[in-house]
Amino acid sequence: MVTVTDKAKDKIDNLIKDAQLDSTYFLRVSVQGGGCSGLSYNLDFDNEEKKGDQFFEDKGVRMALDMKSFLYLAGTELDFSDGLNGKGFNFHNPNASRTCGCGESFSV
Repeated sequence: MVTVTDKAKDKIDNLIKDAQLDSTYFLRVSVQGGGCSGLSYNLDFDNEEKKGDQFFEDKGVRMALDMKSFLYLAGTELDFSDGLNGKGFNFHNPNASRTCGCGESFSV
C-alpha cells in the first residue's frame, strides 16, 4: 500500500480541482525504467482501470498501481514539499537501496 501525507493529499485535491476532473479520476502511481538510478516514479490522473491494477485509498485519495509498481512501492509514503529546497512530490520508499540526488529515481 502507498500512503499519502496531509500535504500531498491537499496538493492532489487542488490539482484535481484545478483540472476540473470528476470523481471517476484517481491517482495512478507507477514505476518506469529510466532515471539516473535505474527506476523512476510517475504520477498521473487516470479514469480507466487496467488489467492487474491494485487499488488503494488513503486519506480519501484513491490510487491505482500496476502489479510491477506495487512490488517496488509497497510501504511507500507520498509527500509534497513546497519549500525553498525543492518543490514537488517526494517518495519515501523503504524498498529503495539507492536514490538519485533529485529523488526522482531509485534502485532496489
